[in-house]
Formats: sequence, C-alpha cells, structure tokens
Amino acid sequence: MAKKPKKLPELDWLAPRMSASRVVSLASFIALAVLLTVNTLFFADLHGARTWVVLAILLVPLALLAPGMILGNARAHAWACFVVNLYFIQGVLAAIDPARSLFGWLEAGLSLLLFCAALLYTRWRFQYNRKLAGE
Repeated sequence: MAKKPKKLPELDWLAPRMSASRVVSLASFIALAVLLTVNTLFFADLHGARTWVVLAILLVPLALLAPGMILGNARAHAWACFVVNLYFIQGVLAAIDPARSLFGWLEAGLSLLLFCAALLYTRWRFQYNRKLAGE
C-alpha cells in the first residue's frame, strides 16, 4: 500500500524559516573559520609545524564550501553537514583535554549549530523549490 505524498508547506511559511536558517548557518560557518584561525595563530602548540600548513589543512574544506554557502546553494549546505562532522569530532577531542577545553567546546558547539542550521536550510530550500515548481 503506497503512502500518500505529504503536503508541502506554504511559501509564506517556508520563506522566513529558510532565510533565518541561512543566516544562522552562514554566521556559524564564518565563526568556525575565525575560531580555527585565531586558535591556530595565537593559542595552539604546533610543536614546530609551520603555521600556514596547519591553517591550510584546517581551512581548505571550509574554503571549498564557502562559495556555495555564500550564494545560498542548498547542495553546498548539504555538503557542509558532512564536512562539519570532522570539526565536531576535533572539538570533542579537544574538549577532553583540560588545556584546550574552552576551544573544544566552542568548536563542537559551532559545528553542531552549523550542522543543524544547514540541515534545516537544505530541507526548507528543496521544499521551497518544489512548491515553486507547482508540486
């Protein structure tokens, strides 16, 4: 027995939620990049590693997503949900270390916020596009 297709929400309900989740995801995306940069430049003990190499390793995944996130591409937000899991794991591991606890909690919190906001934006954006197409 086939399920009935679920009715899509109205456009006037989707639009404000979509724009709010996009703002939150962009803000947390930028805050995560700033947090990683500031921590690497000023607080991290790199044990002799070159700073620019560590920064490149940390920021290249975010830099690849940045154009799509800025333009509001739903697929870029969906990919951000996958990529941000790496930063969440790194944040949880850092939170266990008492010397890096604050950084770890901030990184884990920002990545969780980015994950949730990007996930909601992706869902609502695809629903919005389907509604515009006449579904």
